[in-house]
Amino acid sequence: MVALGGVEFAYIATSVVLSAAGLSMVGLAVHAYVTAQRQEMLFLAIGFALVVAAAIATTVSAFLNGFSNIIVLLTVHNAIATAGYAFVIYSVIR
Repeated sequence: MVALGGVEFAYIATSVVLSAAGLSMVGLAVHAYVTAQRQEMLFLAIGFALVVAAAIATTVSAFLNGFSNIIVLLTVHNAIATAGYAFVIYSVIR
């Protein structure tokens, strides 16, 4: 386990803010999908859900593993976040 200092608290705080903002976007997109039945909103919700999942999983994994294997952790994070952003882009160009 990692001792929590200023940088660790800042990392947790920014992860919480990113997750809250992303989950807000997911909620808005799901609401828009239910209301308007536009498939683009479903793809948008999936995209932001993946971005939030990447952020949460990265933060939890980093602290559970004591920030070891950072390159693997960030590579997995980037892969999941990229898939999420691909859904977001698809929802816009569709």
